[in-house]
Amino acid sequence: MTVDPLDPVIHAPARLQIMTTLIEALTDADEITFPALQKLLGMTSGNLTTHLAKLEAAGYVRSEKSFTGRKPVTRVAVTGEGRDAFRSYRRSLLDLLGGHS
Repeated sequence: MTVDPLDPVIHAPARLQIMTTLIEALTDADEITFPALQKLLGMTSGNLTTHLAKLEAAGYVRSEKSFTGRKPVTRVAVTGEGRDAFRSYRRSLLDLLGGHS
């Protein structure tokens, strides 16, 4: 039996949690603010920033910084490439575990 390798970018526990949360919480066009995502995940801002940077470097998420009045706001969304990578990761994991994708 040949199983595709697990994507190391997604496989790290914190990044898997981030991707799973984003995929479950957002539709294709949705975004979530950084503080809302941080609250959902229970991560420190530094930890979340570090893992989001790795996911963004891989093209799996995008972040957009803007201002609401004078207050900076960062919004995070999953890219199409990120959704595809997550589906592939999930399929590989299920295959590895002997489940059905």
